Amino acid sequence: MSDRVSIDLDGAGHGDTPIPMACRVANLVFSSAVSGRDPADGTRPGEVEREVELAFGNVAEVIRRAGASVDDVAEMTVLVSDESIRKLVDQYWVRMFPDPASRPARHTTVQQLRGGARIQLRFVAVARERA
Repeated sequence: MSDRVSIDLDGAGHGDTPIPMACRVANLVFSSAVSGRDPADGTRPGEVEREVELAFGNVAEVIRRAGASVDDVAEMTVLVSDESIRKLVDQYWVRMFPDPASRPARHTTVQQLRGGARIQLRFVAVARERA
């Protein structure tokens, strides 16, 4: 019997695809691509800053639902559709991880994202408590 558990976030998830937002196995949490969709209605906002804000908020909520916290994030991959978005990402990154001596590893790439998305975040977290 597996102790793997799927974690989803209605409205901001992967729609009808059979892919959860994240998966927790023991004390490890691995995410799929977390978007900047508004979980209240599933829409992508028109303003890029709001999309970035929602993406970081969605990450925090997925982590919470997995029984962990943003302090447990060990690594994050940031996918953006345009290099100019990196400055916004940095602002929200510092808000989520304010201590420069305790930030996760991060890699940012610029690439075309599906469905007109401008940002997607992926993370690995090591929860302090086992589920």
